[in-house]
Amino acid sequence: MPKCEYFSLLCPPSTFTMAYYWFKAFHLIGIVVWFAGLFYLVRLFVYHAEADQEPEPAKTILKKQYELMEKRLYNIITTPGMVVTVAMAIGLISTEPEILKSGWLHIKLTFVALLLLYHFYCGRVMKKLAQGESQWSGQQFRALNEAPTILLVVIVLLAVFKGNLPLDATTWLIVALVIAMAASIQLYAKKRRRDQELLTEQQKAASAQN
Repeated sequence: MPKCEYFSLLCPPSTFTMAYYWFKAFHLIGIVVWFAGLFYLVRLFVYHAEADQEPEPAKTILKKQYELMEKRLYNIITTPGMVVTVAMAIGLISTEPEILKSGWLHIKLTFVALLLLYHFYCGRVMKKLAQGESQWSGQQFRALNEAPTILLVVIVLLAVFKGNLPLDATTWLIVALVIAMAASIQLYAKKRRRDQELLTEQQKAASAQN
């Protein structure tokens, strides 16, 4: 008799197994949507904060546009992505409840909890920006935008390696990521300052010629 394998016509997967695959598929879809929304949302915060440097009426127009984009992104894409991710994760755990005894899962859930806090904190920041109460600069928002990258790396590594995650290598990877992201933010800030200084000099030269 031929060996039974998943998705074989001779031995199709059980309803229980199919439920696991459906939960996992939509869990992954939810993760992609959720993180895409978070990354783009905080990038909009950067532009929103930097709109204060623009002259009127561009300043008001840009801030209203970013406010609208942030609300739609948060409410229509990012939050539904979060809900799907969490709901499907609960479904996955329900198919193998014994996994709740695993130490690696407890650590993973801790990082997921941090990600949830980050999500709701972004919602709070969004409201402050809309009310004109946020004191954060564009550069500070750029730093905030890197936080989910660290969480994503740790969560994925835990999901793949489970209890066999190499702690030393993972620690060095996270440290390297933090250093690289901090350096890139500083380099970008320096580049923007140089570009602004060059633009100012060009404007002064043009004014002198006139």
